[in-house]
Amino acid sequence: MSAPQKKTAGRSLLVTSAAVLSSLALTAPVALAAPSPSPSASPSASPSPTPPANMSTVGGSRLGQAGTQVNLASGVPVLPKDITARSWIVTDAESGDVLAAHNAHWRLPPASTMKMLFADTVLPKFAKTEKHKVVPSDLAGMGAGSSLVGIKEGETYTVHDLWLGVFLRSGNDAVHVLSAMNKGVAKTVTEMNEHAEELQALDTHVVSPDGYDAPGQVSSAYDLTLFARSGLQKKDFREYCSTVTAKFPGETKKDKKGKTVRKTFEIQNTNRLLSGDSDISQYQGIAGVKNGNTTNAGATFTGVAERNGRVLLVTVMNPSKEGHNEVYKETAKLFDWGFKAAGKVQPVGELVPPKGAAQSSAQPGDSGEAGGSGDSAGSGASAKPVASGTADGGSRGMETALAITGGLLVLLAGAAFLVNRRWPLPDLVRRRSSRP
Repeated sequence: MSAPQKKTAGRSLLVTSAAVLSSLALTAPVALAAPSPSPSASPSASPSPTPPANMSTVGGSRLGQAGTQVNLASGVPVLPKDITARSWIVTDAESGDVLAAHNAHWRLPPASTMKMLFADTVLPKFAKTEKHKVVPSDLAGMGAGSSLVGIKEGETYTVHDLWLGVFLRSGNDAVHVLSAMNKGVAKTVTEMNEHAEELQALDTHVVSPDGYDAPGQVSSAYDLTLFARSGLQKKDFREYCSTVTAKFPGETKKDKKGKTVRKTFEIQNTNRLLSGDSDISQYQGIAGVKNGNTTNAGATFTGVAERNGRVLLVTVMNPSKEGHNEVYKETAKLFDWGFKAAGKVQPVGELVPPKGAAQSSAQPGDSGEAGGSGDSAGSGASAKPVASGTADGGSRGMETALAITGGLLVLLAGAAFLVNRRWPLPDLVRRRSSRP
């Protein structure tokens, strides 16, 4: 059996054991409900320069403590010493184990990492092929200096185009157009706050759907990780966050011959662990998710990466070191540590499941894909690269992005949560040999 076959077979055991887990749930202790955050953790216009004494204990009491939380023991590698972020967290994306954290529940401005919650909330509502003609009111209310993908009034875009603009260029203009399609920014913000509560992301308060600095808009490294973990259950979310380059529709103009034409231009993902940069290489196993940077938030980033069947999520918020691409460099160091420590270090907490997870049955297709269809269990679909070659709408990825095996369950039955709260992601497969 080849290595990829072994990996797929191992993951398939999670699916076939669902019935066994259901029976075990009758005798296994039921996981305690996540505690509520401290009353002192109300939204504030300007977060304190130091973490508050009392932070939320969702996911475990140690996660509410200030400073670095890790269980170092014989055989566990030492954490990198040059991590300067105000807050960070390293987690096993599937088991939910928090391997290490630093001020995990500190409520800080999230910048465009808030777009993960926006996408997880809104993405299932519209089919990728749906078209929308932009009117002036769609682009109203964007903050000065917003990141833009280049949407023009009077032009028509597909939903697929708009999501590429959100994920690759972090376009606030694309967010506002999608919010307009969703009956407005106010409604979208309300739905995002409701979805955050359902995910038990109780540090989060949404004011603007694009993550632009706004009084009272806060989240935490813990919550951002919950958003990424939830979003990655959705096929389209995985596609967009792992796409490196794409063709985006330009403005309709007349050429020299007087013929009306609409050319495209190339956009590139601003996640530098995915695309690489002059001073940083693409990270081995990286598959998304979202970066951000504003005046109040500084640089923020949540990334997902896979190696040897292990899937980790790392969130880093606001490094104090003012180096180029510092947020990605610190994330890469924490990923390196996490892959070495996984299976050796005892967790300091856990990522809690959504409120409704324990009551849900194995219905993996409810909200996986835009338009309501998701990854189907037992579909027998073959592995399909998300970001290779040419994707729908002209999007192009690279050889090192994700592939999806459609025959795996996206979400186990609620009984699995009661036993160990595992939430397997769809199979993440490397499609070429990467640098060691």
